[in-house]
Amino acid sequence: MSVASSHYDAVIIGAGMSGLAAAVRLGMFGQKVLVLERHNAAGGLNSFYARGQRKYDVGLHALTNWVPEGAKGAPLVKLMRQLRIRREELDLCPQVGSRVTMAGRNLRVNNCFADFEADVAREFPRSIDRFRALDAHLSGLDEAALEAPGGSARALLDERLGDPLLRDMLLLPTCFYGSAVEDDIEVSQFAVMWRSLFKEGFARPFIGVRQVIRLLVDRCREHGVERRMKCGVRRLEVRGERVAAIALDDGTEVTADRVYSSAGAVETLRLRSDQAPLVGAGEIGRLGYAETIATYEPQAFAGFGWRDTIIFFCDDERFSYRAPADLVDPRSGVICIPNNYQYGPGRTLDEGWLRVTALANHDAWCRLPEDEYLAHKQAWCTRLNRVARAHLPAVTDAVHDAAQTSTDVFTPRTVRKFTGHLNGAIYGAPAKRRDGRTDVANLFLIGTDQGFLGVTGAMLSGISMANLHGLKA
Repeated sequence: MSVASSHYDAVIIGAGMSGLAAAVRLGMFGQKVLVLERHNAAGGLNSFYARGQRKYDVGLHALTNWVPEGAKGAPLVKLMRQLRIRREELDLCPQVGSRVTMAGRNLRVNNCFADFEADVAREFPRSIDRFRALDAHLSGLDEAALEAPGGSARALLDERLGDPLLRDMLLLPTCFYGSAVEDDIEVSQFAVMWRSLFKEGFARPFIGVRQVIRLLVDRCREHGVERRMKCGVRRLEVRGERVAAIALDDGTEVTADRVYSSAGAVETLRLRSDQAPLVGAGEIGRLGYAETIATYEPQAFAGFGWRDTIIFFCDDERFSYRAPADLVDPRSGVICIPNNYQYGPGRTLDEGWLRVTALANHDAWCRLPEDEYLAHKQAWCTRLNRVARAHLPAVTDAVHDAAQTSTDVFTPRTVRKFTGHLNGAIYGAPAKRRDGRTDVANLFLIGTDQGFLGVTGAMLSGISMANLHGLKA
């Protein structure tokens, strides 16, 4: 093996949102930084891919934590300040309007908490005072604190609200957008989601996730950050309770004062030379997703009358959030229509888009032979599309099918292949490490298993850990 002599202040594993943000932050202060990415594209769990002339977003339904210009102290404002990003560079367009729907009840999630609260008062009049007390309690928590409160959000909601349906309607969007725990979400994570979804809201860059990735990559370039794409980490050589060297897939080796890993807690553990190959099996997350994507001829799509931005739906009597026995659980999920953001005069997407996300079984998808895998992908694409259409203004199959121009599907197997996340678990391991520390002195976690949520949270994770472990030391 050839050995390079390159030494860095920081090596970052993964060019996702957290990794790139950490790299920018460290680079801003003159540190020598190397970002390593096994894939050929940046973005990690929030990236994009091309099929023909189309570019499909992966992960990003919305950039959460949207606040209007002039808002103070919001996570989005902190992010822009820390990375020196101007608001106009993100090109954020607020949503038209989203909702949570279950058992015939609807709660608006439309960047206006007063509307959300009014819907709770209408749909659950006996619980509105308790709801307001819950909001006061959650608003008093510092959800970004590194010593955040733990515990079960389900138990908290049962205690504070006493209404199982309202509890489920609050768990539905918060779990789908951030929980690694089956049938629950940890209290501090729930508080993050409460603020980012209900108190603040959704927006989207006009061109989608590419806008954010492009900004971060440009900032890396401006600050002299070195990026090596299609070059992953083969092994972390641990000696004397420190990472002494990082062995790369290409056979070279680098060294660093600090290593920041966005690969995941167990995934990072398994890279270490001082650990067994299959260590941490009981700590791996079990929650994976399948997502279908359909595109439509724009004029016909406009006639469908589909005006929602995002719909969080549950068609069962109770919300179940766990790895399904079947390939996919169609009883609940998320419908996203990227066309329905306020893009402004003269700006519309080239096609109509419908994305449907539901819980999926990683092991079941991975057991399928290739021909069966492809057949099941297509079958579930059709089925989830019909589930989604039941929550939208009716369009006949003939009109719908004639307008459809393409479909695609990704499964937990896809997620594992392109991100390395074990079990295709988008939200990683159930246990988070808010301070990013590991038992190795110069190895830190960022991203999913550090614990900040969403695209905004992922970037703040990288920034916070860079500040804590790289700039305050």
